[in-house]
Amino acid sequence: MFVVLGPAPASVGSPGAWWALDGEGDGASPLGSCAAGSVAGLVAGLPARLGVDPSTVRWVLADVGTEYAAWLVAGVRVDRCWDLALVQRILRHAATAPGSGVRYTPVAQLEVADPTEPERPARVPAGQESFFDLPDEAGPAPDVTVLAAELAAQRAAVEGSAHPHRLRLLAAAESQGALVAAEIRAAGLPWDRGVHEALLAEQLGPRPAPGERPARLQTLAERIADVLGSPGLSPDSQPSLLRALQTAGVAVESTRQWDLKHWIDAGGAEREARAALLAPLLEYKALARLWTANGWHWLDQWIGDDGRFHAAYLVGGVVTGRWAAHGGGAMQVPAGVRDAVRADPGWTLTVADASQVEPRILAAMAADEALARAGTTPDLYREVAEQGRAAGTALADRGRAKVALLGAMYGSTTGDSAALMPHLRRLYPRAIGLLERAASVGEGGGQVSTWLGRWSPAPGRKWQESVSDVGTQAAESAARRRRRSQGRFTRNFVVQGTAAEWALCWMGEIRRRLRSAGMRTELVFFVHDEVVLHGPATEAEAVRTVVTESASAAGRLLFGPAPVDFPLTVSSVGSYADAK
Repeated sequence: MFVVLGPAPASVGSPGAWWALDGEGDGASPLGSCAAGSVAGLVAGLPARLGVDPSTVRWVLADVGTEYAAWLVAGVRVDRCWDLALVQRILRHAATAPGSGVRYTPVAQLEVADPTEPERPARVPAGQESFFDLPDEAGPAPDVTVLAAELAAQRAAVEGSAHPHRLRLLAAAESQGALVAAEIRAAGLPWDRGVHEALLAEQLGPRPAPGERPARLQTLAERIADVLGSPGLSPDSQPSLLRALQTAGVAVESTRQWDLKHWIDAGGAEREARAALLAPLLEYKALARLWTANGWHWLDQWIGDDGRFHAAYLVGGVVTGRWAAHGGGAMQVPAGVRDAVRADPGWTLTVADASQVEPRILAAMAADEALARAGTTPDLYREVAEQGRAAGTALADRGRAKVALLGAMYGSTTGDSAALMPHLRRLYPRAIGLLERAASVGEGGGQVSTWLGRWSPAPGRKWQESVSDVGTQAAESAARRRRRSQGRFTRNFVVQGTAAEWALCWMGEIRRRLRSAGMRTELVFFVHDEVVLHGPATEAEAVRTVVTESASAAGRLLFGPAPVDFPLTVSSVGSYADAK
């Protein structure tokens, strides 16, 4: 049952009221109504009034993340929802792809709202030049009847698509992701401020005064200036640092850590001397990153009085469908401060990390039997090496197998990855064929799709014009580079995007099982292929079973009985730093 929630139509003369409409009815009269600030109460009581099981209701909102946070404060949680803004974003891209079969014209123009950050200064609204100008008129929010019509348009677009069962699952999973993200933020990752401050003091020194560097960074800055023979050098000034490096004989084109390490590794007999020369700079970069990304200012801004890091996620914030973070660095907790993530007394953290997800996804998508057999083992790369050795290929050790597979998925065209590609193609023709077809489509300006139906955006007019310009040798070379770059994007899009879909289904299944079992354990953190749960230590064993079985269930939900496993490394620990 679909229940649409939104502002009552202006024609009824009840400003500030919200209605609940039957999403499959005629919309003539509401199932219930309430004041705008009392929607949680309406949601809590409506299923009983209608005589339906609450778990069968799919609550439809313009933007789930915005409204659901208030429900959580009121102690109201729901099993299912339909996020009109998130689904609209998926359908907009799909409607531009000829192969999708999607015909869709939005009834309401909906934007995915960013979660608000804590204690942020006021910002000038878009369309307003300063705080003293009038902003552009945004117009009223669509009322519940418009939202019901938008739901009907979206469902019709899904059912008319080339693979309606898949796209239906994507809409449900993306919407479920909005519930998960809101619940993760509400619960918060337990964070010990005292431990964090001690870690900062140990690595950086005492908290500096505003405008000053921490003591350890200042010492390193002086050493860098000394070893490079550049008095007064600030390592934070990239142009000055690059000039100083080049003057000192460090032949690099940038100050990026990768370039610096590459110069060291290319030193041959001088490698040790090069490493010693750049050691202070590399240490400075690592500690400066800690200071700016997770230092005292971050601690003040993001760790509240409740001792929690309330991560703000953007569901589907990356074009492939991966989540992004809205400030706070929610997509990574650096190793240097992980020990500050501590379970509450009597509780435990369950950390589950999925292994080698993308090559397993590739095996299932391509129905490549040989790669799928490798995917039934805990270490796919090791099994690929075994298969390569047995077939007499150059993929005879785990390291080369990993380099080859990652290169194939990310479009590496140089070095070992390129040299090993013929061997990989021989072993796994279906998997490599899928990747190469996706790359070819991208190079031609076409669009590709994930397994469930999230389509890549079409290249813009400027791209089309640039790749059509072959009037000179230089222009032709530039056009070729742009085509290959787009091909690398589409090659990876199909795999990374489908891996993101698997992660959505994994978290959704974890959430469902925890709720069904009545556990107190909650999801409190997520980053790509890893989840962190926090709950009573007495539930830890059952939670480990839940996350493991949910990973397998997510694979079956996407791919049916495909013979590919999704093994996890699962730890129950008191500190995030102890997770293996």
